Amino acid sequence: MTRSTVTRALTTLARRVRRAPAAALGALAVSAVSAALAPAGAAAETFPARPIRLIVPFAPGGSVDIAARLITEAWGRQLGQPVVADNRAGASGNIGMDQTAKARPDGYTLAINNVALAVNPSLFARLPFDTERDLMSVGTMGTSQHVLVVTNSLPAKDVKQLIALAKSEPGKLSFGSAGTGSTLHMAAELFKSESGANILHVPYKGGGPAMLDTIAGQVQISFPVLSAAQQQVQAGKLRALAVTGPKRSPLMPGVPTVAEAGLPNYTFETWFIVSAPAGTPKDVVATLNRTLNQALSTPEMKARLLKEGFEPLTMSPAQADAMLHKETRRWAAQIKQAGITPE
Repeated sequence: MTRSTVTRALTTLARRVRRAPAAALGALAVSAVSAALAPAGAAAETFPARPIRLIVPFAPGGSVDIAARLITEAWGRQLGQPVVADNRAGASGNIGMDQTAKARPDGYTLAINNVALAVNPSLFARLPFDTERDLMSVGTMGTSQHVLVVTNSLPAKDVKQLIALAKSEPGKLSFGSAGTGSTLHMAAELFKSESGANILHVPYKGGGPAMLDTIAGQVQISFPVLSAAQQQVQAGKLRALAVTGPKRSPLMPGVPTVAEAGLPNYTFETWFIVSAPAGTPKDVVATLNRTLNQALSTPEMKARLLKEGFEPLTMSPAQADAMLHKETRRWAAQIKQAGITPE
């Protein structure tokens, strides 16, 4: 609605008010305002009417960024408008998620995140937003395994040997992560909890630097996401001891799961969830969810995701919300058990 439209409507209302009896004033006001708003209302009837911004709260090249760029083109085709990935990294994903939480709840600003969304409420003493109050789930994109890799100079050839080595020299071995609270960190903490091994955490500013230092032997262990680990393992730069999910990956069929390799209760997968600001209209969320699930369900997209180490996962907004709440409580307990203190 333009300023001139509003001005014309108010001028018309003023003329009618001067001529109308008092009883008619209310009806005239409603009529004039409705006329002024009609063009804007008509233009807003169809969603989406412009491109959608998908905030990626991590740096380019990480698993969340890869997931976002895998889905944006296909999702945009289903919506009839472009979905544009926008990296807003910092504070373990909290900067980008805060921008999402404070955005206008109209469906045009969304965010994609992973397990960090469930972990951060317990890792940070204070967040600038409340995950459950200020955000609502649109749906899910998929899951991905991680890979337990070691530097080639480490004598351990399997998971049992690694655990034995770590227990023989507590605190001497170290693992690199993409930062405190990252999925690499959580995968390793769960491994420590299940195995009883004392391994030192060395946080980096991203999974790439952690992997490079593992290759160089500055740290001995890491848990990169499958899509990032695959090339380095195939090139012989790292040794894969196990994958973290509930089943072997077709990309590494000869590598056992951690459960198969000696820790039967261990399983870890990262998931990817799309969020919107709380208060986004239900019909808008329904459109976003329907088109996201349609994009993920095409044979072409399924094949592309599997090639990159992702398993497609579709959920309704309610199912995604329930998963997030369950995972938030699960990781709160895990973080407390591991003795990780909030930052």
